[in-house]
Amino acid sequence: MRLIIVSGLSGAGKSVALHMLEDLGYYCIDNIPAALLKPFISHTVRSGEKTYERTAVGLDARNTDAEIASVPKLVDELKRSGIDCEVLYLVANDDELLRRFAETRRVHPLSRQGESLREAIATEHRLLEPVLNHADLVVDTSRMGVHGLRDLIYRRLDNRARDRLSLLVESFGFKHGIPGDADFVFDARSLPNPYWESALRPLTGRDPAVIKFLETQPGVQSLIDDIEKFMHARIPEFRASARRYLTVAIGCTGGQHRSVYIAEQLAARFAQQYPEVRVRHSGLPETAQPAR
Repeated sequence: MRLIIVSGLSGAGKSVALHMLEDLGYYCIDNIPAALLKPFISHTVRSGEKTYERTAVGLDARNTDAEIASVPKLVDELKRSGIDCEVLYLVANDDELLRRFAETRRVHPLSRQGESLREAIATEHRLLEPVLNHADLVVDTSRMGVHGLRDLIYRRLDNRARDRLSLLVESFGFKHGIPGDADFVFDARSLPNPYWESALRPLTGRDPAVIKFLETQPGVQSLIDDIEKFMHARIPEFRASARRYLTVAIGCTGGQHRSVYIAEQLAARFAQQYPEVRVRHSGLPETAQPAR
């Protein structure tokens, strides 16, 4: 039996995530009141019916504070009872959420008369904080399109073997902001920048010419070695605390050259020891691929 609770900020992609899970064969229901979660699970997930073997429910902030605060305790109870229960929490930065609501002309579910959209988003942040703090996987969709989110849901949630740690190595550009879903963030901006080589500027850290350039620069390999050593010491701690997902973010200025190269190198090294390693480049066209 598997239950995925999908929550997060309005406009961050909850509907996309639920639709993807439905396509993958999950029985899905959206906007369930938090107070009804327990009886719903008893009627479905615990029933033994094959239809409900894999179930996903959407949970948003249209609940009382007390109802939302009860969710973490319920999740812990479900896990102790043997149900494979996970909480997926979707976020995006406030400016991106404002842009999405402006484009779609949707009304925020917490909008009240006289309350601005930004204030409604801030209220939602506060209300859902207990769920965020208890999430198994947090996904920042600020620079992610629909197809990228669907692919990530498949590869990190549905395609993950039970009880295995899913490790994502993600590159990003500091000028676009630090990913909100990163567990660890490392800064590669002190390294020589291929951007200043005119022939390398349009390329990425996956191109042979950029790889060759960075392989010859002092400090690049030592930074990769240091991050690898640090993470090898942290990964057992995540496993010991029953954490199922770990995201390591590598940043450079634009997220095109240095961070991409380092993320690829680290993912390849981790893949030699851990079975489920993915690499994603938020500054490049949407990708979430197995480590090569």
